[in-house]
Parts: sequence; structure tokens; C-alpha cells
Amino acid sequence: MPTRLTPREILEKLVGFPTVSRDTNLPLVDWVEDYLTSHGITAHRWVDPDQPHKAALFAHVGPLQEGAIVLSGHTDVVPVDGQPWTSDPFVLTERDGKLYGRGSTDMKGYDALAIWALVEAQTRGVKRPLQLALSFDEEVGCTGAPPMIQAMQSILPKGSAVIVGEPSMMRAVTGHKGGQGFWVDVWGHEVHSSLLHTGVNAIMEAAKVIDWTNTVNAQERARTPSDVAAMFDPPWTTLHVGLIEGGTAANITAKHCRFDLGFRTVPDDDPDDWRARIDAKLAEVEAAMQAVHPDARIEIARRFSLPGLHPEDNGEAEALVRAITGDNAGHVVSYGTEAGQFQDAGYSAVVCGPGDIAQAHQPDEFITLAQFAAGQDFMARLVTRLQEGQ
Repeated sequence: MPTRLTPREILEKLVGFPTVSRDTNLPLVDWVEDYLTSHGITAHRWVDPDQPHKAALFAHVGPLQEGAIVLSGHTDVVPVDGQPWTSDPFVLTERDGKLYGRGSTDMKGYDALAIWALVEAQTRGVKRPLQLALSFDEEVGCTGAPPMIQAMQSILPKGSAVIVGEPSMMRAVTGHKGGQGFWVDVWGHEVHSSLLHTGVNAIMEAAKVIDWTNTVNAQERARTPSDVAAMFDPPWTTLHVGLIEGGTAANITAKHCRFDLGFRTVPDDDPDDWRARIDAKLAEVEAAMQAVHPDARIEIARRFSLPGLHPEDNGEAEALVRAITGDNAGHVVSYGTEAGQFQDAGYSAVVCGPGDIAQAHQPDEFITLAQFAAGQDFMARLVTRLQEGQ
């Protein structure tokens, strides 16, 4: 008989793989595939052709029919560089009722519970199928989920309800903001800074765009929010610049400046409208630059695009989570998840997972034993429902 690991033992294994987004996740995928195979579960992987050192993994147990419940998680974690950890971030460590380790909350704790539930469902037998979906590159823009979802639908019977296990303290989150991120490259014309008026300073021109984002944020904040937007904190679409680099020397007008520009939209805002607003501002600044020197220009390239999660009317995923947890309150969040991508692909989707999002990406990241136990109780109840065909 193959060894059936406890959720904690699985979590210890998962945390031990340093699957930072910039690095490979294949050792983790290999281990999960081998573990599932040992329990008679066929696992499938989708390897990124542009990054062959990364792969998604998905599997199905129960009757080969549509309508499965899908347990969705990601395998990548954020870096630990420069963070003051008390213990090894890639060794699960218990202290004071908490399990410490990178990804313990975001979101290998849920991944471990989902793997445990899949093996439970296989062992106990279920009348309604259960699926597991583990993606990659969630932490760099949720770019690994869409091709995984497409691959799943070409291989497995399509599921109907998806539970994305981002940390929500086991509450049913039914809506979140969408987002898009871009690299903006501003190309100027170098001259000695004493002849500033004859050159184009890429940094100073970029600053005009960045200051415009402050103006727009203030305008959006002053607007009366819609009923949907009012559910969020903050209740408006936000623009943000978090990285900038450029320049050659203190006495030379900057030839080049690059910054990231992103926005997080409330679900009833149109992302295309926001992209059009950004493009219009860039065109305005670029025209003024080219009036000084024709070679000056601005280029924009998309880094990622993430749809929002829209609250569903009579959503199956929401109803399922509420039935198991007893949580009937409304919850929305301003961060993005892969739930919106599943919803766009025709699934009912909800976010529900153990742990507190405040611990995500932090030094000494942890999940409490109580939250981990609550997650296991949820999975046990889910498997029982599937045994009964619910």
C-alpha cells in the first residue's frame, strides 16, 4: 500500500522546494506527480514552451464526466532576498501555534490540502469528480494559469466550479479587482545639461506621466463609486508606478527611462477604456518630446493582464463554499487571483483558502495551526459531499 501523507507532511515537502518565480518549479511538479501516481491518479502537465523549466500540473479523480469541483492553486512563491527570517524559509518550522515557511500561507498550505483531498477522494471513492490544478508564475502576473486552463479543457472533462485557495481566512471571496501591468520606455535625446532646452530628458518626461497617475488617482477617489465599486477598499480603480530606472550622468539629459505602470480595476470598469486613457496620455507627452527632437519616443509593452472576478448571481462555487463553511457574509478583495481567469473560461469561481493575506510575501511568513486545521476540515467535508454526489 502506498504511503498516505498527512496535509502537514505534504506541506513540509512543498515548502522544501524553493519555487521562487524566477526559478524552476519542476522538482515540485515531479514530486507531486510521483505522489499522485503512487495512489493511482494520472497527472498531466503543461510545460511552458518559452520557459521549459516551468510546468503546470492537473489531475482528475472520480467519474470521467463534466461537472467536477476544481481545487486551484499556484506553485510559485516570492523571493526571500533581503528579508530577515528567523528560521530557514524553505524548512517548515513550528513555533507558538504557527507553521513558518515561504509559501506556508501563499499558497502551499492550500496546495497541500488540495493534494491531500484528491488522494482522499481517490481512496474513498466519489460520485462527483474532483480536479486539482496547480499553476506557475502567479506571482509575476498570473501568466501561467490561462494556458493551463486551456490544456485542462482539452484533456479532462470540464469542471463546473473552481475554488481558488488564496488566503482568505476560509471566507468566501466572490469578487476581486482586475489588473494590467506595462513597461513604459521613454527615449529622449542626450545633450549637456547646460543646454537642457535642446535635448529631451527621458526621466523628466517620464515624470510627467507618473505625476499624471497621481492626478488620476485623486480624480477617481473623488468620484461617487458605483454599487459594485463600493464593495472594495479602495472603491475605485487605481494607477500605480512601483519601479523606475534611467539616466547616464548627473550633467546629461537622460537618454532612456523605464518604469512600470499598472492599474487595478473595479469589476465594472472596462480595462480597455483605461488602456486607452494611458495611451492618450503617452501620445500627448510623446508629441511634446518630438517637437524638440524627432527621434524622441515612448514605447509601451504589456507585462500581464488579469481579469477581475465578478460576483455571480446564484454562483455554484459560491454556494458550495457557503454550504461547507456557513459563511454567508459578502467578501471582496482588491488584489487579483486566478479566479477571474477561470471565470473568463466559463467556470463558476470563488476564492477561499486558509491563512491571512497579510502574511503573504512577508519575512517569517506563517499559517496558524488553527487555520490549517480549518482548511483540512473544509476539504474533508467537501470529499464527503462528493461521495454523496453533491
